[in-house]
Amino acid sequence: MNWDDVRIFLAVARAGQLLAAGRRLGLNHATVARRVSALEAALKTRLLDRRTNGCVLTPAGERFLASAEAMEAEMLAATAATDADLDVSGTVRIGAPDGFGVAFLAPRLGELTARHPGLTVQLVPAPRSVSLSRREADIAVTVERPEHGRLVAKKLVDYTLGLFAHSLYLQEHGVPQTPSDLRHHQLVGYVEDLVFSPALAYAGEVARDWQARFEIASALGQTEAVRAGAGIGILHSFIARRDPELVPVLPDRLIRRAYWLVYHETSREQRPVQVVADFVAGIVSAERHIFA
Repeated sequence: MNWDDVRIFLAVARAGQLLAAGRRLGLNHATVARRVSALEAALKTRLLDRRTNGCVLTPAGERFLASAEAMEAEMLAATAATDADLDVSGTVRIGAPDGFGVAFLAPRLGELTARHPGLTVQLVPAPRSVSLSRREADIAVTVERPEHGRLVAKKLVDYTLGLFAHSLYLQEHGVPQTPSDLRHHQLVGYVEDLVFSPALAYAGEVARDWQARFEIASALGQTEAVRAGAGIGILHSFIARRDPELVPVLPDRLIRRAYWLVYHETSREQRPVQVVADFVAGIVSAERHIFA
């Protein structure tokens, strides 16, 4: 069995497509297909069902995937041991919620790439979850600890969300004194059917009859709308507090959540991934006061 064929099989299994796997590996579609076929011939079994819309693992492919990932972990461990004294290089992709990714990580990751000229960091701030098993990212920042999959999770920090409005909006419309008063105000919220985690469906914790007239599928978008005077919104406290014109409303109605740093267990021995993960954990720890 050729390890290179196994490596290509892993890329196809994670991408779900021969073409997408080829792009990630820098190989053409025909080469990827030929190498997977060679692996199937060596194992005397079919690993993938090739369909018009992609590839699906067969039962034998599912079983072999676990063995292939174990082989990958061993190869990475061996590589890390021989490269321990070398500069960190390669590409590491971080998937993060847009609020945390843009407002916190983006201004700080330049320090990491300055330390390691051979390292490329890709930050993908998105209002959705990313799949580590399909290698959409090497590291994910999540709002819930994952319960399934071969994943390593580390709690980064607790954070809060609260109601905020621009001072001019409150001057014009008045300050609500109770949650029921929110019915008489313009509310800015999230698009409910696009919420990717139950932990982010938090409006009911503020008011049972929360009815937003302006819905935005982005935490930063909601912040900008509230900053522009569109109404009262539930914002990340660590972002809203940076603008003195954003005023807390019903400050006792705080929502508490946490950020988790997650990566696939096969990345334990990938030095670039570990360097980036340690850096993210370190800067959060050093500045955890802004999340309090």
